[in-house]
Parts: sequence; structure tokens; C-alpha cells
Amino acid sequence: MSSRFVAGMTIEDALRAAESIQGQGIASTLDSLGENVTTPAEAQRSADIYHRLLDAIQARGLKANVSVKLTQMGMDLDPEHSLARSIVSDLVDHAVAAGTFVRVDMEGSEYTQATIDLVRALHAKPENRGHVGIVIQAYLYRSAQDIATLTGEGIRIRLCKGAYKEPPAVAFPEKKDVDANFIRLTEQLLDTSLYHGIATHDEAMVAAAKEYVRTKNIDRHQFEFQMLYGVRRDLQRALVAEGYNVRVYVPFGAEWYPYFMRRLAERPANVLFLAKNMLRS
Repeated sequence: MSSRFVAGMTIEDALRAAESIQGQGIASTLDSLGENVTTPAEAQRSADIYHRLLDAIQARGLKANVSVKLTQMGMDLDPEHSLARSIVSDLVDHAVAAGTFVRVDMEGSEYTQATIDLVRALHAKPENRGHVGIVIQAYLYRSAQDIATLTGEGIRIRLCKGAYKEPPAVAFPEKKDVDANFIRLTEQLLDTSLYHGIATHDEAMVAAAKEYVRTKNIDRHQFEFQMLYGVRRDLQRALVAEGYNVRVYVPFGAEWYPYFMRRLAERPANVLFLAKNMLRS
């Protein structure tokens, strides 16, 4: 099951997957799996993998970027998050030199503000503009204001529904409310001049974005749809055929088992979601 949704164990596996989907007209974002490291040495080893990815993206001319989690870069190891800030700053410097982009993933809500603060600080350096972005989760009540703040500073966003189990004090508990907010936030993003990612496999959300683009006469190349590796490959191909930009999130690495188990344990609905996708082409 994991091989359908995880590209493999090694950097080379991830790069082969990126080359394969690029042949189908689809871009990629590469994610070396792992979270919540316990030592600075672990954090630096995680970062070294990303430096190797950035070199390979440049050398192979891939239409790709990278996605990183701050807890994998040592965010939990000091209260000021100075280690993670230093490590990710180096990655962004490398991405600037390589002509690509670092997306800082969003984790549980206890990390939301610190993640936003770190990305804003990195993006404030003039040389980093356009080379570092963030993820915003539609199930959080705070997301509309966060988007307003971030886009006001020119920061590119990947919008997703959210995969972590959150309390009703901070997140919409009902799917219908998350869906409605996702559509509102999609429109908020599309109204900016920035290049954002709309990350969803939900055909209703895709249709809502396409309709808004049509009615507002927004260039369909002004944003991209994003999906997970191995999920709704039929929809990915259909969107490319219609002239939309599509990027696939390509996870890889030895940490694939905790990645799967954590997601399935936190959100039991993910079990059915993945099972359904095993049956799709």
C-alpha cells in the first residue's frame, strides 16, 4: 500500500518519481519524511538531504521544489527556534541560488504561529522574496486573517484542508464547514496577484476554484492545483489536459511508516480515503 503513496526510500527514488510525473506535464514538490527530531545532529542530517535535493533539482532541470517540516529541522529543540530558523535560512539561500523554492509545511495548531513568524522573517529578506512560502489549513478558524497577513507581505501559500486532529476550539469540526471555508479561502487567494497552490483532491473544491477563475476571468496559469503522490492520478491528468498547472507532493524516505500510521491514527477518515484511491487508475 505504501508504495502507491510514497515514492521510495532514497533521494534517487524521489528524483525518478519527479522525472516521471514531469513527463506527464506535472511539477513536483519533494518531501523527505520525518518530524520531531530529538537532537541537533538529526536536524542537520535532515537538512543535508534537502541540500542534496536542491542540487539535484538544479542539475537535472526539474520543475520541482521542496517541502520541509520545521519539527524535522529542530523546531522543538530550543524555545527561540533558533536552530530551525538557521537551518531553514540556509535551505532558502540554497534555493535562491538553485532558482527554486522552499515550502514550509504546516503542522499541528500548536506550531501555527511560530511557523508563520519564521516564514515571515525569512521572506522579509529582499533576496528571499518568491523563494519561500507556507501552508495554510482551511479547518482552522484563524486562517482567513493569516492569509490576509501573509499575502499582504507577498508570501505564496499552499491551501489545504488540514490533516491533523484538532480540538473544536481552534478548528471547524464538521466537514461541510471546512469545505465552505476552503472555498472562501480559495477565492481570497485567487483574488491576489501571487502564485498560490490549491491543494485538494475533492472534485467539488476543484470545480469551485475553476468556476471562480472563469467568472473572474483569472488566468488559469496564475495558480496551481496540488495533490498527493498516487492520489487521484486521473484527476491530475484531466486538469493538465484542460490547461491547468498541477504539482504533486512526493514524499519519500525511511520514515514512511510513522508518516502513514500517524495520519491514519489522527484522522480515521484517511483510511477510507486511501483505500478508495488504491482502486483508481
